[in-house]
Amino acid sequence: MSKGKGGGSYRSASSGRYVTAAHGRRSPSTTVHEAGGKSGSTGGSYRSAISGRFVTTAHGKRSPNTTTHEK
Repeated sequence: MSKGKGGGSYRSASSGRYVTAAHGRRSPSTTVHEAGGKSGSTGGSYRSAISGRFVTTAHGKRSPNTTTHEK
């Protein structure tokens, strides 16, 4: 898995599980790239896997396959 060191890791938007870097690069619209060394909490917000931007809670709940819920 890609969860360790390096330039970050990839997480599936639909399952929330970590995926390999190769899979993350092949599926940019359904995976989120998490930068390495980043700390802090986003307060339970939703982020789009396609644009990488934060989205409203309503949009995040309507689009579970293309958004991630960050805790």
